[in-house]
Amino acid sequence: MKLAILVVEDEPPVRTALARDLAPFAGGARIELAEDVEDAWAVVGEIEASRDRLALILSDHRLPGTSGVDFLVSTMADPRTKSAKRVLVTGQAGHEDTIRAINEAELDHYIAKPWNPEEFRAVVREQLTEYVLGNGLDPLPHLAVVDAQRAMLALRERPDGRFG
Repeated sequence: MKLAILVVEDEPPVRTALARDLAPFAGGARIELAEDVEDAWAVVGEIEASRDRLALILSDHRLPGTSGVDFLVSTMADPRTKSAKRVLVTGQAGHEDTIRAINEAELDHYIAKPWNPEEFRAVVREQLTEYVLGNGLDPLPHLAVVDAQRAMLALRERPDGRFG
């Protein structure tokens, strides 16, 4: 079972830049790219079919058709996506949209475009760590993509040293 990161971004150059900045996670996580919400739901189905776990959704707000905030809100009602961490990566969400994402989609983080690649990767690592530890997963198979120090501390704090 691999952790999956879903990127929802309609602009090809931005999607390429996000994929480039996520490349260090590719060895330990599945990185999936979607250009709109319909495509994103199809990818969610593929992730579920392969028995991987959708751990993180990175979504732009301005997308063709359904907005990124509407998508993130809808992920709260779907059992396949409910436990995923949600990050809005955008430069165009208005104040009301951002508040809605925080309140209704339980937004975990907001990243403004353009982003700093090192800060972006730190947020991704933090969110993957939160997902693994928050869902009671054994962090050892995911050490390449989580905060190893926090993972080892979590293992030491467990009475039996086991997860699951």
